[in-house]
Amino acid sequence: MNFLEVLKMAFAAMRGNKLRSLLTALGIIFGVGAVIAMISIGQGASKDVSDRISSMGSNMIIVSPLRGTRLSLDDARELLDRVPSVTHAMPYVSFSATVKWSNQTHDTSIQGVTEDYTVIRSAGISSGRLFTRDEVSNRELVAVVGQTVIKELFSGKSPLGEKVMIKGKSFLVVGVLAAKGSSMGRDSDDTILIPVTTAQRITGSTQVNSIYLKAASADKAALAVAHITSILNQKFKRENTVRVTSQDELLETINTTARTFTIMLGAIAGISLLVGGIGIMNIMLVSVTERTREIGIRKALGAKRKNIMWQFLVESVFLSVAGGLLGVLFGIGVSRAVSYLAKWTTVISLSAVFISFLFALAVGLFFGVYPAYKAANLDPIVALRHE
Repeated sequence: MNFLEVLKMAFAAMRGNKLRSLLTALGIIFGVGAVIAMISIGQGASKDVSDRISSMGSNMIIVSPLRGTRLSLDDARELLDRVPSVTHAMPYVSFSATVKWSNQTHDTSIQGVTEDYTVIRSAGISSGRLFTRDEVSNRELVAVVGQTVIKELFSGKSPLGEKVMIKGKSFLVVGVLAAKGSSMGRDSDDTILIPVTTAQRITGSTQVNSIYLKAASADKAALAVAHITSILNQKFKRENTVRVTSQDELLETINTTARTFTIMLGAIAGISLLVGGIGIMNIMLVSVTERTREIGIRKALGAKRKNIMWQFLVESVFLSVAGGLLGVLFGIGVSRAVSYLAKWTTVISLSAVFISFLFALAVGLFFGVYPAYKAANLDPIVALRHE
């Protein structure tokens, strides 16, 4: 008996039990699909965060206060003066507010920044201008609005020259930010920029939430971080008073965490593949028991042990391969659905698809060997007597 005949007999046996074959393959289908979907969601989340950090600006360093430490405008100026590897420094204040124009209102994020915002954050102005250094120094009531604010507050009309009310103050709109889009469910265009000094006056505070700095180059970012940390630790007379993080460090931390998270999700989903493999072995053992008499007749007619073994092994592998292929389609479909319905970024990895499929094939081989071995080693006389 050649291998082609073995294939025909294996497929005929499965066609005779279509529903059982489908139910057996479901474990593999859901297992492979879950692995692909989980990995694509994990990698999508990593890409989203990485893109968001990258969009914040290049060679950027963020100084954030810890343990009740208070940062001020003077700290930003001092760092710019004392750290040669830093080219720009921007104190930053943020708060939420309800903005009003005419009879329209909109809840948005207000960011207090300086004239260096577009340089440090790699942001663009689509029309109008950013406020000037003099306007920041004089605490002028000027604003630059994002695209979502234009859509929600001005119904898509140009806001240049219009005045909006923020915390009871009338701000003149002098510019419009270029669109940045959304990331991780956060709309980067739903914001209004005002001078940081004006933001401090509105909030009644002289401190800032953080300080953004731009290193002269990526190579000098690590040196700048060490220098900044040393200066601030000396100023506040103790260590760990601030967190100083470069953009590269943020990206590395995020990517490392995301990789760990993705591997964990894939491993958890992979357990269902093992469960599916156990299901295949269980059904194949049942099949051996049901077809004991058939096996005895075939052996009596001259079928060799390897022919019997190959037949059952082919059935097991076919179930896992078919389940793997359907699982790939299922996983891709789930990823697309999550992306569309939840508005999450998903990244379908070809390596994840390939590895999941190979694992499904390996599961079919591993869990099909014992039932095939048991069938091949049945005593033909005992098998013929089986009822």
